[in-house]
Order: sequence, then C-alpha cells, then structure tokens
Amino acid sequence: MNSTNSIDPRLMKELLQLQLLNKMSLLSGGTSTSSTDDSGDFSALLETVMGQASGSTMTGKDPMASLLGSASVNSIPSSLNALGRAYTPLQTANRASSLSQYDGLIQEASRKYGVDSSLVKAVIQQESEFNHQAVSSAGAKGLMQLMDGTGSGYGVTNPFDPKQNVDAGTHFLSHLIKKYNGNEGVALAAYNAGPGRVDRLGIQNDQDLANKLHLLPKETQAYVSKVLGHKTTFSI
Repeated sequence: MNSTNSIDPRLMKELLQLQLLNKMSLLSGGTSTSSTDDSGDFSALLETVMGQASGSTMTGKDPMASLLGSASVNSIPSSLNALGRAYTPLQTANRASSLSQYDGLIQEASRKYGVDSSLVKAVIQQESEFNHQAVSSAGAKGLMQLMDGTGSGYGVTNPFDPKQNVDAGTHFLSHLIKKYNGNEGVALAAYNAGPGRVDRLGIQNDQDLANKLHLLPKETQAYVSKVLGHKTTFSI
C-alpha cells in the first residue's frame, strides 16, 4: 500500500501551511538564500513525515502521534528552530485551540462590522498570538492590543475581556477600512502606527502605501506584510 494514503489529513494541512509560510517569509524581508534554506527544511520535514507515515502503516499507529510522540528531535531539521516564526505542528495545534476558543466572538464581530474574519484573526495572531491577557511595553492590552484611549472610545471597560476586546478592535479596524476606502494595507498601517501618522504622509490607498512604506517605522512596515500573510494562512 502506498504510504501517502495513510497520512493524516491534519498533518498534510500542517505541511501545506509550512510551505506557504516559507513563501510568505519573502514579504517580511527574507532573502533568496533563506528561502532556499526554508525549502530545504520543508523537504526534509516532508521526508521525515513520510518515513513516519510508512512506519505507521505497518504498526497501525496514528502518523501524527508518531511524529509528535516518538520521532527523534534530531529527525526534524534543526534549522527550523532558527526561523523567526518558530513553526512546529504542536504550536499550530495550540494556536488552533485558542482560535477555536475565540472563533465565535470573532465571527460575531466580523458579521457585525463587515470585516473579513480572516483579517481579524490575522490581526489577533500578530498582536497577541491569541493571548487575551497580553500587555505590550506601550500599554496596549488584550487580544487585539487596544490602547486605553482607543478602547474606551469604543465602550471597553475591561480590555482583558475577550468579547469586549474583539468587538472594539474589529469596530476600530472596520472604521479604518472604511476611512481608507477598503484599502486593507493602509488600514493595517494605521492600526499599528496610528491614522494621524499615516494621514500626515498623505497615504490614502495601497499604491500610496507601496510608494511611501519606507517612511513609516520599520515595525509598521513588517506589521503590514506579516498580517496580510497571516490572513492568507487563515483563509486556507
């Protein structure tokens, strides 16, 4: 029997997402060399998984359980640990668990304010990695990292309450998307750097953003591409 027929669909999804994230690394400043290294990591990981799948065919064990439970640490490419996204199937499973916990709130806010749920999830991933108790060095709080002034303006009394935070953050994001006529890139830049800073540079659409991106803080430059990359992943 062909071993690929026994691979758990969940595991195949993990591999596809890893391959996509390798390609998305170019958006956040990756070089052609790192892209080549990442592709090698993916190929090596695939070979490891295929080997695990072959073993599971003979023993009847779940290939996912084999990969996470009995696979040697040395059998997984060590350079994956050096990647900025520090991707592992286990970490993605943890993220999926957090996403499932808040998915109802995200879907409700997305419908209420007309924002793509994948974009809301992408912002939360980048802002807090789905940690509702997160606090930044600047004082931004909760899942969508709201500043106190922004949160209070949208009726937040407890920024660590996931429902209040997601509702207010999505409402704010919706306001920015409408302000910039549906240009999501500009809305994200304003979410991170503040609409005042974006407006002072005369950025009104995504073409303006492309032309003047270098004038924004490096954090904002990376933020826009990373969130859009997360959105693509969540849209799969």
